[in-house]
Amino acid sequence: MIQTIGVIGAGQMGSGIAHVGAQNGFTIRLLDVDPKALAHAVEHIDGNLERLIARGKLTAKEKAETLGRIHGITDYRDFKDCDLVIEAATENEPIKREIFKHLVPHLNERAMVATNTSSISITRLAATTDRPERFIGMHFMNPVPVMKLVEIIRGIATDDATYEAIHELSVKLGKTPAVSEDFPAFIVNRILLPMINEAVYTLYEGVGSVEAIDTSMKLGANHPMGPLELADFIGLDTCLSIMNVLYDGLADSKYRPCPLLVKYVEAGWLGRKTKRGFYDYSKDVPVPTR
Repeated sequence: MIQTIGVIGAGQMGSGIAHVGAQNGFTIRLLDVDPKALAHAVEHIDGNLERLIARGKLTAKEKAETLGRIHGITDYRDFKDCDLVIEAATENEPIKREIFKHLVPHLNERAMVATNTSSISITRLAATTDRPERFIGMHFMNPVPVMKLVEIIRGIATDDATYEAIHELSVKLGKTPAVSEDFPAFIVNRILLPMINEAVYTLYEGVGSVEAIDTSMKLGANHPMGPLELADFIGLDTCLSIMNVLYDGLADSKYRPCPLLVKYVEAGWLGRKTKRGFYDYSKDVPVPTR
């Protein structure tokens, strides 16, 4: 039975996973190499919980109990009592491989490992650990406390007990699991990222402006966010990384990343997190940059 969950990475995804786990009664060990990132994550979770209180969905007592279940750590040795560790670091395979190399010597024999990767082969990542049969993909959507879906992806070696435990955990976290085969970008990003990439091509080729493209998809296709606005929210570096995984993994030219997307990433214009992407976020109201 899963009771104590480790989370690696105190960024947007890691803090969201920690929030949801703690709010649903699990003890959380949240690791980041940067103590400031840990402090920022707890502050962010605190703010989210306060908003739930304001909307009448949480009591002050429940908030205190949730925060009390989250323990910030900076040492992998503190994962020794975890039943499951979820890696939620940046979407970069060499970084993830390095994390697993540091992680596995400190795990107990029964512990399972999950990765929140949005596109990388689960089988390949599992092979870098000492427990491929207890390794699985658990791809949460952003923002984790709001989005109901979690993609569950079995590697070729993932055993039935691990799959069943992670499926049961997903439901306990209030999520709806969708099972995907281990192919590049799985289900959501296999469909979503080529659409975003096509929107960038539409901008690159001068078919429409940023505002025209996003307005067209919001009003014409009833999307809550335009594709370029959504790309900024995801992070243009993450979008590019996923497109490269699709392009390299499936060897199909239709997945070629748009040169404009590459240029924005090269410029460090990564979207909301850098205050500039397809929109400029330096003022109260975002302004299109093209």
